[in-house]
Amino acid sequence: RPVMAQQQSTFGGMRTALWQMGRNAALSAAEYVTPVLAESQFTTTGALTPAEFVAAGDLLVLRCPTWTWQAGDPAKARPFLPPDKQFLLTKNVPCQRRAQALSAGADEEQVLAMAAVEDGADGEEWVATHTSHKVQMDDDVPDMVALNLSDGANSSCAYAASPVATVAATPAGSGGSCARPVDAALEAELEEDMAVEAADPSAPPAVGTSDSNIVRTRTYDLSITYDKYYQCARVWLYGYSETRQPLTQQEVLEDISADHALKTVTLESHPHISHGAGLHASLHPCKHASVMHKLCSELQQSGRECRPDQYLFLFLKFISSVIPTIEYDYTISIDGL
Repeated sequence: RPVMAQQQSTFGGMRTALWQMGRNAALSAAEYVTPVLAESQFTTTGALTPAEFVAAGDLLVLRCPTWTWQAGDPAKARPFLPPDKQFLLTKNVPCQRRAQALSAGADEEQVLAMAAVEDGADGEEWVATHTSHKVQMDDDVPDMVALNLSDGANSSCAYAASPVATVAATPAGSGGSCARPVDAALEAELEEDMAVEAADPSAPPAVGTSDSNIVRTRTYDLSITYDKYYQCARVWLYGYSETRQPLTQQEVLEDISADHALKTVTLESHPHISHGAGLHASLHPCKHASVMHKLCSELQQSGRECRPDQYLFLFLKFISSVIPTIEYDYTISIDGL
């Protein structure tokens, strides 16, 4: 049975890969024959012209310097875009948590009802969180050592008897003394820590300690291209592990919300990078225009302006729901965004 399950999984993966390959070939042919959108339809359908895409990219680069324009492979350049502005790129974007971690604890909530209305209560309910959490009781917690302080110039400290060493100390501004018990092992450890020799600046760094304060996380290179067929922006992901090794398909899907993984997110070749660069994860843009139109309509209904050059900021806010743990920059101080 395990062998049969493995064979079925392999066959399913091959079938999905063949289906994606055929679909991508069909879309490439359709994009080739689709005319370039010349008139703006941003406020009516959410579609974007190449000129509006370039203007939106210029504003993104201006407001968020982590993003830069790229020329890409000259053989793959799109003639309707400037040669040096084929796509946008931001590198080494941190991803510290997996997307599944955001939903951790959601199954541990329980709706608790108050007393019934017929019992004289108002029938309200409240939610108890972390219901699976168990409090560990510790009955062996040691008691605090009794401490008595007397007022006056000749103050003293009385401690309970304890088999520890005694260190004499004189409080500042006091004429008396206070005997404070200190564990002998702790005292020796403190003395050893204080007797640290000055480091030799000419000595080589210790092995394994040069990056001890660096938190290593997954990182992603994010790029945004213009899709001529769907007339909208499209985002691409290429991930690296904590050791800068390319992520596998399964590892990339761990950083994508479960509602989109293997549904609207596919692995394809980047349209502006050579084939040897590997496959990139991409959110399929078939619904991008309608989503952008809805977001723009909501802004307009609230009395706010929605301009085409603000497109990518709205777009990246929308994409953040798909890749919520990838911390790319899309901040802007424009009202309504």
